[in-house]
Amino acid sequence: MRDRRPSERLRDPQPLLRRRIGSGRAAMDQPNVTGDGDVPLTPRFWSMVVLTGVGAGLFGIALMLLLFTAADLAFGVGAGEGDFQAAVESASRLGRVVPLLVAGVIGGIGWWLLRRYVPGRSDVDDSIWTGDGRLGFRRSLGTSALSEIVVGLGASLGREAAPKLMGGVCGSVLAGWSGLTTPQRRLLVACGAGAGLACVYNVPLGGALFTAEVLVGAIRLPVMLPALACSSVATLTAWLVLPTGPVYSWVPAYPFSLAVTVWSVPVGILVGLVAVVLVRMIAWVSHRVPRGRWQLVAPLGAFTVLAAVGLVFPQVYGNGKDLADQAFSGVGPLWLLAVLFVLKPLVTCLCLGSGASGGLFTPTLATGAVLGASLGGAWSLLWPGADVGAYALVGAAAMIGAGMQAPLAGLVIVLELTHTGFGLMVPMMIATLLATAVSRWIDGYSIYSARLAGR
Repeated sequence: MRDRRPSERLRDPQPLLRRRIGSGRAAMDQPNVTGDGDVPLTPRFWSMVVLTGVGAGLFGIALMLLLFTAADLAFGVGAGEGDFQAAVESASRLGRVVPLLVAGVIGGIGWWLLRRYVPGRSDVDDSIWTGDGRLGFRRSLGTSALSEIVVGLGASLGREAAPKLMGGVCGSVLAGWSGLTTPQRRLLVACGAGAGLACVYNVPLGGALFTAEVLVGAIRLPVMLPALACSSVATLTAWLVLPTGPVYSWVPAYPFSLAVTVWSVPVGILVGLVAVVLVRMIAWVSHRVPRGRWQLVAPLGAFTVLAAVGLVFPQVYGNGKDLADQAFSGVGPLWLLAVLFVLKPLVTCLCLGSGASGGLFTPTLATGAVLGASLGGAWSLLWPGADVGAYALVGAAAMIGAGMQAPLAGLVIVLELTHTGFGLMVPMMIATLLATAVSRWIDGYSIYSARLAGR
C-alpha cells in the first residue's frame, strides 16, 4: 500500500499537493529545495521582494545620476558616460587635482558629521551576517550620496557600494513596515543589496548569485527564487534611465585558445596568492582608519596623494572601469599594465584607509584584468596566438572570484559585464577555481568580510 502521509519536512507555505509520490520519498529530500521553514516565502514576503526590487532600481538610477553629474562637473561633458579616463587625461594638471581636493573636503566633513550625529547601522554585510537586518535610512542615504560624489570626483573606490547599501535599506524598511520576521528581513535585505549591484552594472543573474553565494551563503531554491525576482525587477526598473547594454561593450568575442588554457593553471594559483595579499591590505587599512577629528582631514590627505600619483598615471582615477576596459581590449604597453597592477590597489587602499566609504568590486576586477593582461602579454612571447585581452578576461574573473570568495558569481558577473567570453569559459573556470581555492586554503577572508567592524 502506498504511503499517503504528508512529507515530514513541511514547507511554509505548504505546496498544493500534500501527498508523496509512489516511491514514498519526500519531495524535500533534495537538499536544494529545503529551508522554507526558516524563511517562509509567503505572499506578503513576495510582494515585498517586488517592491524592494523597484526601490533598489530607483535608488540605482538616482545614485548613478549623482555620480555622472559629479564626474561631468569635475571633468567635462562625457565623463559620466564612459569617457571618464579620457576626460581626466585631457584635463590640465590643476583640473586633475582640484576635483580630488574638493572630494577630500566634502567627504571628510560629510562622513564626520554622519558618524558623529546620525545614528543607525550602514553596513549591509554586517547587518545580514551578524545582525538582524536593520539599517538606518538617513545614515545610509547620506553615506551613499557622499560615496558617489567622491567617486565621481575621481576617488579610487567602487561605485557599487552605494546602490548595494540602498537596495538593502529598501528591504530593511519594507520588512519593518510589513511585519516580516527577522529571518525574512535578512533575506529581503540580502536580495535588495544584490539587486542594487545588479541594476547599476546590468548584471541581473550575477546580482542574484551575489545575493545567494556572498550575502546568504546558500545556493538553493528558497534563496535563489526571491534573489532572481528582486534582481530582475531592479534591473528592469533601472532600464527606464540607465543603459541596457553591457558595461564593457567593446570587448571582442575571443575564441578558445590552448595557450590561454595552459596559462590559466599557474596564473590561477598566482592570482589566489595576490588575492590573499590584497584582502589582507584591505583588512589592515579598514581597521586603522583615523579617529576623532582626524576623520575631517584624512580623506583630503589621501586624495591629495592620489592626485599626485594621477598627474603621472591618470588611469588610477575613479573606480577602474576604464582601466579594465583598456585591458579587456588589449590596449596599452605591458610595462604600463604591470605598473597599474601595483598602483591601483595601493591607491584604493589609501582611499579606504582614510575613512572614505566606497566599493571594492570594480577596483578588484580592474586589478585582475591588468595583471592578466601584463602576464598574458609576457606569455605570448613564449606561446603566441592569443590576444592580450583574452588573458585580461581570465585574470579579472579569477581575481574577483577569489576576492569575493564567490567563484560562480564572479564568473557570471564577468560574462554579463562583457556579454562575451564564452569561448574562454574553460580557462576562466580553471583560473577562478584555482584562485579561489588557493586564497581559501591560505586565508579565506573576502573583500567584504575583511572590512567587518570589530565586535
